[in-house]
Amino acid sequence: MSIYVGNLSYEVTKDDLNEVFADYGQVKRVHIPTDRDTGRMRGFAFVEMNSDDQEEQAISTLDGAEWMGRTLKVNKAKERQPRASFNGGGGGRGRGRF
Repeated sequence: MSIYVGNLSYEVTKDDLNEVFADYGQVKRVHIPTDRDTGRMRGFAFVEMNSDDQEEQAISTLDGAEWMGRTLKVNKAKERQPRASFNGGGGGRGRGRF
């Protein structure tokens, strides 16, 4: 399982998140997505911990908590949905236009 952590300050680092989540158990991984064009953090992150119990405790405690001047949104991360392809059909040249 992975934890979604949203509404983060743009100054948050992996070390900051490690420190906060370490209060609830061992942190296995922290991933902070960045914007492709600017390289700037996107305001959310994903945290993985050693056990589901540790993750559940972190979620129940940190969701809605204020940290670095922001109210955190913390919940179970949803499975990543596949993106629609650009060449997967729909509106091809001359198909069904008239």
